[in-house]
Parts: sequence; C-alpha cells; structure tokens
Amino acid sequence: MDTQFVERNNIHEMGNLAARETILFAHGYGSDQTAWRFITPAFEKDYHLVMYDLMGCGGSDVDSYNRSEYESLYDYADDLIEICDRLELRQVTLVAHSVSGMIGALASIKRPGLFKRMVFIGASPCYLVDGDYNGGFTRDAVAGLLNAIGDNYLTWARGFAPVAMNAPEQPFLGDEFALSLSSMRPDVSLGIATTIFLSDHRKDLDTMEGPVLILQAHNDVAVPDAVGEYLQRVIPGSRLQWISTNGHFPHLSNPAEVIEAIEGFLADV
Repeated sequence: MDTQFVERNNIHEMGNLAARETILFAHGYGSDQTAWRFITPAFEKDYHLVMYDLMGCGGSDVDSYNRSEYESLYDYADDLIEICDRLELRQVTLVAHSVSGMIGALASIKRPGLFKRMVFIGASPCYLVDGDYNGGFTRDAVAGLLNAIGDNYLTWARGFAPVAMNAPEQPFLGDEFALSLSSMRPDVSLGIATTIFLSDHRKDLDTMEGPVLILQAHNDVAVPDAVGEYLQRVIPGSRLQWISTNGHFPHLSNPAEVIEAIEGFLADV
C-alpha cells in the first residue's frame, strides 16, 4: 500500500484482518473517524475494519484539499472507490454517517457490486425544502448558515455543535464535536459545507442497488424524519429503522442501539 495514499486519507485498518468480510466506516461533516469509537469494538472480533477521514476533515492531508477538485460529492465518491480498490476490499459493508451516506450511494452507483450492503445513519440526498420534499432548510436558511460559517467560524462551530448533537444529558459529546469542527481550517470547512448543503442527489437514488439499512434518529437538526422516510421509499431494497434518541449523532449518543441495529442487519442480509 502506498504510504502517501494512506496518510492522505488517514486510513486505518483494525479488527480481524483475516476476516472474510470488511466493514468500512465513513464519518460525516466536521467529524472524523474517532466518531466510531463506541461502535467498532462490537465488530473487531469477526470483521476486518477500515476507517478513513474525508478529505479536509480530521487527520486527512488538508493540503490535498482543493475546492475546485471537491466541488461535488462525486469527487468524494471517487476517493471512496479508490480506497476500496487500493486496499483490495471485498464483501464490504459500508457504515456511513450523514454526508458519507450519499457519498457511498454515488460510489455504489458508479461501481455496482462495490458494497455487499450499506448502512446509512442520518443521511440526506438533499437538505433543501423543494415543493413536497422537506429537506429541512430553505434556501435562505442555507445561505444564512454558510454566511455564519464564513463570517465567524469559531462562534458558529461552538453554537452549531451542541444543537446538532442534541444530547444535553451528555454535554461532553457536543463539546467534542465543537472541538472537531474548530480544528478544521475555516476555508476548507466552508467549502465542504457549501458542497454538502447545496447538493441534490434525489434523482440518483432509484438507480442504487440494495440492500440498505436507513437508521434515523428523531429531532435531527440536519435531517428531518421525513428524509429518512423518503429514502426508504425511493431506494430499492432499503429498510428504515428508527433510533430512539435525538440528534444527528446516534452512533455517539446511543451506540448500543445502533450496534444492535447493525448486528441485526448483518445477520439478515
């Protein structure tokens, strides 16, 4: 494996390296692979585990981020495909949070058969309100969000993090997410946020191949309940399972239930 490529994407392999099947964990915006630390121990014995950081996030090589080269989620999907190719991964289960859900969806469309199964946690194909589709944000709200990121990034990060986490009984989780966001270069964070919140991949989803497990928590500031229901309707071979917690990060605020859902899906499919 090319060391430079590994470092560029901050790739880590763990678990049972001789296992027949691989679980690849992909995090969401402003986070990094440490967000899976409560989930991975449950699968270390039986699965080869792979984690990486989205370009511009976490421990990725931020100098490799160029907004013109990452102007759409298709560019991130190409990274994901390349990681699978370089590591020669087979029988892959993708567990993807937030934007990585659509990144995984696009990768699976471009490379049919790349994933044996996929798990989406808080995923959304479009964050905008458009007619009968409620993605959660009006265009004015998205513009305001992006302006807030650009105007005073650290203030925005500290305010957004606890709202997105929505776990007041576990305030350290909001603090950790605020720290993760704050560690990003503001220009890179703004570029990634712009790509995400202005994306619309609704028309891509009916060409996906299942099976897909959609895990949806309630009171998610980024992904309303209606989006989870929409995904289940339009993705062939998908199932929707509700997580009995609030916020955008149920794998951190309620890991036991997320683990149980993933284990059940692995056993069934």
